[in-house]
Amino acid sequence: MVKEIFVKTILNKHRRRDPWFLDDYSLNPYKLCDFNCIYCYIRGSKYGENMGKCLAVKINAPTLLRKELLRRAKRKEYGFIALSSSTEPWMNIEEKYRLTRKCLQVIAEFKFPVHCLTKSTLILRDLDILKQIDENAILPRDLSMLKHGVLVTFSLSTIDEGIAKIFEPNAPKPKERLRALQKAK
Repeated sequence: MVKEIFVKTILNKHRRRDPWFLDDYSLNPYKLCDFNCIYCYIRGSKYGENMGKCLAVKINAPTLLRKELLRRAKRKEYGFIALSSSTEPWMNIEEKYRLTRKCLQVIAEFKFPVHCLTKSTLILRDLDILKQIDENAILPRDLSMLKHGVLVTFSLSTIDEGIAKIFEPNAPKPKERLRALQKAK
């Protein structure tokens, strides 16, 4: 079941940059995830009780993001945006709603860098926007040595498809992810 919701905010500002993912902000256009990975840390939270059963689509995400990034850009508060930190941004319902793509277009417009965290091959659909972001993003001064405005992280728990089916029942097969990673590179 997919529930369409309206939210008050969409861009989360961190107190300090995450040292692992290098993000200053996080953005989650969806709530919960239909990949239903059994090791997902969200399962241990109040949100994890209905994983994969009641997905929520934050319908107004691109509109809110535009307002929030406009304000941050005026203040020159550029920083990496983690897409997404608590859900899969390119899960199956993204094909219908296209919220991740719309949010990427807004991110490109305001020249923020982005770190894409995914298991999905659907990211390939958005390589055109990711390339634009990579070329034009304004990096924070202390990260200018990166030379890239886009970071892409593919998650793989195993390359054994039988084991993957147990731990990541609805995620793309590991071989498909590796091929997508190669194309994204």
